[in-house]
Amino acid sequence: MAEYVRVAGTGDVQPGHGVVAEVHGKTLAVFNVGGTFHAIDNTCVHRGGPLGEGEAEGTVVTCPWHGWQFDMTTGECTKNPSAKVAVYQVKVEGSDVKVLL
Repeated sequence: MAEYVRVAGTGDVQPGHGVVAEVHGKTLAVFNVGGTFHAIDNTCVHRGGPLGEGEAEGTVVTCPWHGWQFDMTTGECTKNPSAKVAVYQVKVEGSDVKVLL
């Protein structure tokens, strides 16, 4: 059964940045875009780069290894729409950032 699971505290993810979170066997990239939190798979589908360590601009994150860019809201690669990463529903409860797994 799907449930919301804590992946970070709101203070752990600075605006415009991401963090890597491991929960229930999944590695996620969690981003703070102006106070709105987004969560996607951490692994770039191109060469496995860590998206949570990438540079975020608005809702687009750039993989630090080879520059592929992904929209955090849809998971789509901006240059190759057939390449996608999973996107997770996020909610904030108090100071907890939770994702639906």
